[in-house]
Amino acid sequence: MPEGDEIDYILQQNLLTQAELLTLLQEVFIPVGFTRFRLTGGEPLLHPSIVEIVQAIVALPETQDLAITTNGFLLANLAQKLYNAGLRRINISLDSLEPETFGKIAGLRGLSRWQQVWEGIQAAYQVGFDPLKLNVVVIPGVNDHEVLDLAALSIERAWHVRFIEFMPIGNGDLFHDRGWVSSEELRQRIRDRWGLTEAQCRGNGPADVFQIPGAKGTLGFISQMSECFCDRCNRMRLSADGWLRPCLLNETGQIDLRTALRSGTSIASLRQQVQELLTLKPEINYKQRESGTVSGYSRTMSQIGG
Repeated sequence: MPEGDEIDYILQQNLLTQAELLTLLQEVFIPVGFTRFRLTGGEPLLHPSIVEIVQAIVALPETQDLAITTNGFLLANLAQKLYNAGLRRINISLDSLEPETFGKIAGLRGLSRWQQVWEGIQAAYQVGFDPLKLNVVVIPGVNDHEVLDLAALSIERAWHVRFIEFMPIGNGDLFHDRGWVSSEELRQRIRDRWGLTEAQCRGNGPADVFQIPGAKGTLGFISQMSECFCDRCNRMRLSADGWLRPCLLNETGQIDLRTALRSGTSIASLRQQVQELLTLKPEINYKQRESGTVSGYSRTMSQIGG
C-alpha cells in the first residue's frame, strides 16, 4: 500500500460475523459445489477470530482444501496456532529482499518492518507449512532487479516462489505508468542463470510452474497481463462485508449476501442467487478477457488482496 493510497475502512458491524460466514459456507456455498477455500484480504490475519475461523472451516466434512494468503506481518506469532488449527497451505507476500524497497512498496519504513515479515516466513517454515509459497509482484524499476535473488530462495528450501505480473491499478504515484515485465522475460533471466525446467507438480491456481534444476522448491509464474487466463478461472470471491463477486476485477452481477441474510432472505433463495451467478460467470470471464480492461473499477489492489 504505497503512500498516498487511501483506504475507506469498513465498520465492524458491516463485516460478516463468524457465524454468518459459516452459515453461508455450510448452507449456501457447499451445497452448490464449493469445497476448496482461501482466506485472503486485505489482510486476513487482522481478523480477531482468524484461528477459530480456520479451525471451523477445516472441521467441515466437505472441505477438501483451505489456504491463506497473508502479508506475513503478524505471522510469526500466529504460525503455530494456525497450523494447530488445521491449516497446511499458506501464501506470503514478499515483494523484495531489500528492506528499503520493501518499505516503498508496502508503505512502511525501517528494517524492523521487513524483518518482521521475514521472521513470519521463517516461523511458517519451521512449523511445517507445505507448500509454503512466496508471492512476488514484479514492478519494473522497483524490484525487478531482485528476480534472481528471489528465485534463488527456492534452491535450498522447499519454498515455492511465485512471480506475478504487475497490474497497475490505483496504486499511487510510485507505480504510475510503470507497466509490467512479462513472465517469459523473467523465465529467460532465470534460464540464462541456472537453466529452467517444467516442474512435475501443478499448483491449485493459475500459475505455470517451473523449477531450477536440482532445486528443492519451485518457481511459479502468474501471467494475467501477458497470458490472460480469465477463461480458465473458476473462482468466486466473498468479501469481508458480504459481497459475492464472480471476478477479482469485475463486479458485474455481484450479490450483497450480508444484507440479504440479515433481512431474512431464505437460504433457498440465497442458494439460488449464487447458483445463477455461477452460471453467469463464464460469460463474465469471457468479457473480461476480451476487454483486457478494468474500467470503472474503484478499489485498489491493496484493498482487494490476493
